Amino acid sequence: MSDLNKVIFILIDGLRADTAQREMGFLESTVDHQTARRWTLKCALPSLSRPLYHTVHTGTPPQDHGVTSNDHVRESEQDNVFSLTREAGGKTAAAAYSWFAELYNGLPFDPIMDREVDNPEKMIQHGRFYIEDDHPDAEIFRDADMLIKRHDPDYILVHPMACDHMGHEHGGDSVTYNHTAAKTDNFLSNYVPGWMERGYTVFVSADHGMDAGGNHGGTKPEVIHVPFYHLGSGNPGVEDTVESQLSVAPTLLTALGLTPGTRMRAPSLI
Repeated sequence: MSDLNKVIFILIDGLRADTAQREMGFLESTVDHQTARRWTLKCALPSLSRPLYHTVHTGTPPQDHGVTSNDHVRESEQDNVFSLTREAGGKTAAAAYSWFAELYNGLPFDPIMDREVDNPEKMIQHGRFYIEDDHPDAEIFRDADMLIKRHDPDYILVHPMACDHMGHEHGGDSVTYNHTAAKTDNFLSNYVPGWMERGYTVFVSADHGMDAGGNHGGTKPEVIHVPFYHLGSGNPGVEDTVESQLSVAPTLLTALGLTPGTRMRAPSLI
């Protein structure tokens, strides 16, 4: 057993900051009842998934870590939340899209043999990775709950995809996108309280937002502004200034009780 604090990072793919505040009643209730703090973050550019998956775990922009496109498939070459947790003797896990396995567990990703990982030598030691963009969020949360109960990881990433998928299909202003965000919030309300009772600190954020046309990648406010919630915060409330997404990795590591990596220049938010 490690001496680390326990942290869950829920990265809701494609969730806009304004949608989270408007549609996600469970998350907002934690802020209203002074048990959480909410920030708005400005994501790095380009506002694309694969580059930002790496940014939130390295604390560095795509121009630094080298993953500058969704088509740029490579393994991580920088210190990141998974690697630093492992180096400190902690246990890592993820219920996430297969691109995370490619970044942190090695290439090539075998969609049959690498979907389930329980290997203490890997950077993500316990992983359940999905391949299809329409993989149900319900299954992702069930996988995460299983990994938590079975392996008791010190750091686990939970990565639901439905908001991004429905945003691309119907647009970020659509009724369907809003309903999907509310449904994801309902999953949070069913699982997060139990995870916190197990001693986990929970953070909720997104990689990027979504515009009305179902796109992201550029600099529109609805694309680059994402939420960041710290549930169980000792400093509850709402932060009025927009902070940098580069602060996510230092914040997660600080919560774990670790020192951020030397290339993580942005400050921790806690």
